[in-house]
Amino acid sequence: MAQTILAHEPALRLAAFLGVLAGMMLWEVAAPRRRREIPRVIRWTNNLALVVLDTAILRLTFPILAVGLAVMAEQRGWGLFNNIEAPAWVAIIASMLLLDLAIYLQHVMFHAVPGLWRLHRMHHADLDFDATTGLRFHPVEIVISMGIKLAVVAALGPPAVAVLLFEVVLNATALFNHSNIDLPRPVDRVLRLLVVTPDMHRVHHSSDPRETNSNYGFNLPWWDRLLGTYVAQPARGHEGMQIGIEQFRTARDLWLDRMLVQPVRGPASGHALDPGEDRR
Repeated sequence: MAQTILAHEPALRLAAFLGVLAGMMLWEVAAPRRRREIPRVIRWTNNLALVVLDTAILRLTFPILAVGLAVMAEQRGWGLFNNIEAPAWVAIIASMLLLDLAIYLQHVMFHAVPGLWRLHRMHHADLDFDATTGLRFHPVEIVISMGIKLAVVAALGPPAVAVLLFEVVLNATALFNHSNIDLPRPVDRVLRLLVVTPDMHRVHHSSDPRETNSNYGFNLPWWDRLLGTYVAQPARGHEGMQIGIEQFRTARDLWLDRMLVQPVRGPASGHALDPGEDRR
């Protein structure tokens, strides 16, 4: 079973990724939530080029990724779930929940540590908010994030199917909750009890640091509610809020070369522990 999962992982993940991305892009064109400020050709080409670069660097940096490590952990008896007796369905659900909690805590850390915020703020420097924003991460952040994920997988020893499901769901929900789609408000209110919706996550991309440092969840909304980082709506409303961060607000900053050097440009202001933000 594990070897079958490993053999088909790339095709399954690619099909899910392309399907959800295409669906969200079409939905954004048909029913946008906010008026577009920047031409799509500038943002889409550079954001998509970045995800291609990130993928290539990951493959070159790590000889094995999360699903492959889960298979290896099962074979060698590494991790919690390979050393306790638990029904398969319990191990799968618990593993997916714990992996999601780890992603939430990692996200908080990238906002709280100035050096990590320098990397992560590139994700926030997008001047519009759509599905391609969910692909916009600095290559160094991607490498660090994968290292953390591999450490969590090694410690948990989750079933390989749980890791594959988690990866597919996380990628799909990241595209969904970054999309510029106009969900009916009653649907959003119900849906955000179960999953992070675009309106919920858009608050996180506000240029107001108090809102930037909230709503960290990518998949499940429960961690923000339980740990006090939930903000229901932006102060200026979804149509009036400003997307991005104050440091990088020109169209030229959206180009791939400028995105890659953003971590070394300017101060690391705006992070969650920045004392200057307490006075706002």
